[in-house]
Amino acid sequence: MPDVFADLVGQDEAVAELRRAAAAAAAVLRAGVADRAPALVAADPASGDESALAAGDAAPGAVDPSTGMTHAWIFTGPPGSGRSVAARAFAAALQCRHGTGCGECPGCHTTMGGTHADVRMVVPEGLSIGVGEMRALVLRAASTPSGGRWQVVIIEDADRLTEAAGNALLKAIEEPPPRTVFLLCAPSTHPDDISVTIRSRCRVVPLRQPPAAAVAEVLVRRDGIAPDVAQWAAAAAQGHVGRARRLARDPEARKRREAVLAVPRRLTGVGAAFDAASALIEAAEAEAAASVTEADTAERAALETALGAGGTGRGAAGAMRGAAGQLKELEKRQKSRATRAQRDALDRALVDLAGFYRDALTMALRAPVAPVHTDTAALAGAGAQKWDAEGALRRLEAVLACRAAIEANVKPRIAVEAMMLALWKG
Repeated sequence: MPDVFADLVGQDEAVAELRRAAAAAAAVLRAGVADRAPALVAADPASGDESALAAGDAAPGAVDPSTGMTHAWIFTGPPGSGRSVAARAFAAALQCRHGTGCGECPGCHTTMGGTHADVRMVVPEGLSIGVGEMRALVLRAASTPSGGRWQVVIIEDADRLTEAAGNALLKAIEEPPPRTVFLLCAPSTHPDDISVTIRSRCRVVPLRQPPAAAVAEVLVRRDGIAPDVAQWAAAAAQGHVGRARRLARDPEARKRREAVLAVPRRLTGVGAAFDAASALIEAAEAEAAASVTEADTAERAALETALGAGGTGRGAAGAMRGAAGQLKELEKRQKSRATRAQRDALDRALVDLAGFYRDALTMALRAPVAPVHTDTAALAGAGAQKWDAEGALRRLEAVLACRAAIEANVKPRIAVEAMMLALWKG
C-alpha cells in the first residue's frame, strides 16, 4: 500500500520537507515535551530565525531548526497543485504511529478517510469563512488530542476567511495550544489571499503545477484509466489532478468542455456574443445545481426531522412553527453554497477557454510547446493565422480579466458578456 504522500503529484521538494517535519514531530512526542511547550517552534519565517522547540534545550532529541516541526503552516500553489492533498497527507503523517505517514496504520487510514477524531477539516461551502465558524473551531482545537498525538486543523481556501475570522485564527496561532497544528491552504501569500500577520507566523510550503506526465501516471496507477485517455485528460486539465480525473471519467464533463471550446467559432456578431454568454452562464448554473441539489434536499430533510416534522405529539406543530428561523438560516447557507458552486463551474469553463487562446498564441509565435487542447489544435491554428500573436494575446487577456472580475464580485453575467464582446472584437 502506498504511503500518504503518494498522491501528491510532482512535489518532491515539498514531500521531503513534510517528511522531515513529521519525523521531528514524532521526536517531540517521544521526548515528552510537547505539552510543556507553548509552540513547537518559535519561528519568524520572514527572517529565517527559528529555534527548535520552544521548550528549550532541555528537550532530549531536539531536532535541527531547519528540519523541525512548527505549529502553523501555509500550503500555497495554483489550483490543482495539491494544496489540500498536501495538508491532509501531512496531517496523516503527524497522526501516524510510526511518524512517517506509512499509509497502513489506523492514524493514517482515519485521517485520509476523514474520520480521525483529532483532525478537523474546514471546507467553505459559501463564498467566505465566517468568524462564528472560526471561533468554534479554535475552541475545539484547544482540547487535548484524544489519540495522544496532535490536534490538527486544516483550513481549505484560507483566502476566503473574513477579516474577523482571520483575526480569530491569528489569536490562536499567536498563542497556540501545545499540541495543536494549523494547516492553511491558499493560492499565495499575497496580502489579498492571506493576511501578513498570519503569514509571518507560519512556515510556507510552496507547491507548483505538476507536469502532465506525472498527473497521467497517477490517473493510470490509482484510477485505472487507460494511458492514452489519462495523457489527454492530464494535458487538457493543465496539471489539475481533480479536473483531469473528471474529464477522464465523466462524459458530461467532456461535453461541457466541448461546448466551451466551441465558443470561438460561434462568435460571429454582437448577438452571437450575447447568446454565447447566456449559454455559458446557464451551463454553469445547471452544473452547479446538479452538484448541490441532493445535498440541499438531504440537509433540509434532516433538519426538519430534528425539529419534529411529521411528528404527532402535542408540541410537534408548535415546534415546527418556531423553527422558521433555523430553516431560513439553512436556506441562506445553501444559497451561498450554490453561488460558490456556480462560480467554480464558470471558472473551470474560463480556464478551458484560456487554454484555447493560449494555444493560438503559442502557435502564432511558433513556440516549441505542446498544445493544451490537442483535440482543438487545428481550430487554434486557424485562429492564430487569422488573429496573429497580438490578437491572440488580447483574447487571452480578455478571458483572464473576466476571471479577475468575477473574483472581485462583479456579476458573472456582466463579466462574461463583456468578455464575449472583447473576444469577438479582438
